[in-house]
Amino acid sequence: MSPLSIKINAVFDEPACEKNRSKDAKARQKGCSKPLTPGAAAGGCPFDGAKIVLQPITDVAHLIHAPLACEGNSWDNRGAASSGPTLWRTSFTTDLTELDVVMGQGERKLFRAIREIKEQYAPPAIFVYSTCVTALIGDDIEAVCKRAAEKFGLPVVPVNTPGFVGSKNLGNKLAGEALLDHVIGTVEPDNIGPYDINILGEFNLSGEFWLVKPLLDRLGIRVRACIPGDARYLDIASAHRARAAMLVCSTALINLARKMEERWDIPFFEGSFYGITDTSEALRQIAKLLVNKGGDPELIQRTETLIEKEEAIAWKKLEAYRPRLEGKRVLLNTGGVKSWSVVHALMEIGIEIVGTSVKKSTVEDKERIKQIFKDENHMFESMSARELYDMLSEGNADIMLSGGRTQFIALKAKTPWLDINQERHHPYAGYDGMVELVRQIDLAIHNPIWRQVREPAPWEYQPALEEELPGTQSGPETLHDFERASLQQPAVSASVEVSR
Repeated sequence: MSPLSIKINAVFDEPACEKNRSKDAKARQKGCSKPLTPGAAAGGCPFDGAKIVLQPITDVAHLIHAPLACEGNSWDNRGAASSGPTLWRTSFTTDLTELDVVMGQGERKLFRAIREIKEQYAPPAIFVYSTCVTALIGDDIEAVCKRAAEKFGLPVVPVNTPGFVGSKNLGNKLAGEALLDHVIGTVEPDNIGPYDINILGEFNLSGEFWLVKPLLDRLGIRVRACIPGDARYLDIASAHRARAAMLVCSTALINLARKMEERWDIPFFEGSFYGITDTSEALRQIAKLLVNKGGDPELIQRTETLIEKEEAIAWKKLEAYRPRLEGKRVLLNTGGVKSWSVVHALMEIGIEIVGTSVKKSTVEDKERIKQIFKDENHMFESMSARELYDMLSEGNADIMLSGGRTQFIALKAKTPWLDINQERHHPYAGYDGMVELVRQIDLAIHNPIWRQVREPAPWEYQPALEEELPGTQSGPETLHDFERASLQQPAVSASVEVSR
């Protein structure tokens, strides 16, 4: 069995996943994701999933060992933000051609590409990604990376995630395995403190983690590594010296959190920074874990003081929106942690949730939704485009919150829509992020354009106009009669149209 196959089997057998533990050995080997059907693989491949997890490491060079299209299709696939380095925004690819494949030049070309990146950019590390083509032709990227690391004196990390081995979620987990095997634990920090934590599965989309980090700074809690959002290579390499960890997205990096706890005794919990209540609870859990690991018990009291102050400020800002949004109905078509955390956040201000998608949610996510709603009627595994359109066009929801793939369904149904997935342009985490989310929902629902597009078109008024005009027949039956009636009263028709 190849090393990649062994790694995949280990990822599928996840002890921290309750759903996996309930399966027999044969069913466990099939993994948690449903097999993709032909023509329905729009969710992304393992290479795409690995790139999502690792590309936000901002000072690293990400080299794609593949034909050009692989990098072209995956570049900038998430709206992560950086507070400093911009090297991660540069695309690097070996651009394999048919001639390279036929002549067996792939490994040699990869080695030269690593050397050029080292000489021109001098990054602290280079991540090398394999794809379908290079895996099929048998290029040994691990051997090339090992030789290049010895030759050039910098870490060269192989990320073995060819697209044909599974789903995007598998790629997320294989990226976490690459960090465990080659990065985390390779650097010993000289500034270890009692209040160091790791944040796992936080991507800093639209810079939203920057709304949370100041809260931790005020408590004296240092984020040693945020993986992967706005991360630096050396921070991740020394992440094994953190005292506790918070897992934001369990579907992506639960294997990373569990193995860091097993190897370095870093306890973790799964939480959310979406919504006032969940943000406060996350801060309490972080403080509790740090105190259990030997921190000053006074940290818990300081955390409660901060929570009380920040919650008061946030609720005061939200009160202005409550009369405008209370009772409004929201359809949530997303998945993962947002399937329950955003639900809880919106219900806090009186918004009604008519349904939430759980297609990409874990068993634990679904259990949280059941606890919030007290039933399963608001959960749907998957809803076709036609069903979404029917639900929106019939007025069952005042707004849909989803990703960009379904925005045109809402627009066709003449229903407000707001992006809450990775392509969004506004940060929604923390107390200030919750206020921003509510503000954006208010702007979308009360935008005057929706009242205008829902009105009948001007030509649909014409039969009513004909009834009002003196000396004309009520509602011409044919197009010929309609044209003749319009010609008889041109001035009056024009003036009525303008007045309307």
